[in-house]
Amino acid sequence: MSKNKRREIPRFDTPIIETHCHLDYLDADELTATLAQSAQVGIERIITIAVSAANLGRVLELTREAANIWGTQGIHPHEAASFNADTEALIRLQAKDERILAIGEIGLDYHYDHADRAVQRTVFERQLQLAAELDMPVVIHTREADDDTRDILRAFGPLLRRKGVLHSFTSGLPLAEYCLAEGFMLGFNGIATFNRADNVREVIAATPLEQILLETDAPYLTPVPYRGRPNAPFYLPLVAEKVAEVKQLDVETMLRQVYRNSITAFFGAA
Repeated sequence: MSKNKRREIPRFDTPIIETHCHLDYLDADELTATLAQSAQVGIERIITIAVSAANLGRVLELTREAANIWGTQGIHPHEAASFNADTEALIRLQAKDERILAIGEIGLDYHYDHADRAVQRTVFERQLQLAAELDMPVVIHTREADDDTRDILRAFGPLLRRKGVLHSFTSGLPLAEYCLAEGFMLGFNGIATFNRADNVREVIAATPLEQILLETDAPYLTPVPYRGRPNAPFYLPLVAEKVAEVKQLDVETMLRQVYRNSITAFFGAA
């Protein structure tokens, strides 16, 4: 038996909401299998995330394919150069659909610099304004851009009645503390299980339980001990175990609060 099969994925009594993944990477058969496996381990709802003009429509289509799939609309910083008036109009139109919960994935990424940084900042600001106009929360991606992310949120965050989440949080504790104080939630995924991710576990330890969300960012960032395989929502219980361990809490206790957090952040009520 390979080391990747040495344990089963646990199922807990409390349901789990997958707050960030990318189901549009899957073909029809893979989607069917993923949804079935996810249901078997207690994944109740799945939010699939838009990142580009090319997948805005597909994300909306996916929300029609199963009753437990919801989506977002937004342009990732990697794709910032493609943001224009037509893209904004499409996001505005499709975001009004009842199955679309947030504006995202938006933000800044200075690690890869796939788009000019000034363009990234402008597009991030414009989409924050759009979220405020639509009264929707945001799903923020930030990597190696802590100062600019904080400065932009300082200027535009007050416009947001519903804040949202900084997903896959790997930034420094100062940005975490700022965002938490402003009412944002932080999303944690399989990175929390990585051997060298002490910085992420430090932030988890410092984050109030009431402001934690769980995600996979599938198909990326598969948790230990399944690294090397494509990630999927059904691995989320492994992330839950690690976050509970770091918080020194019983898993069910942690999951009950995180479930409430997910409902509050995206579905509008506790």
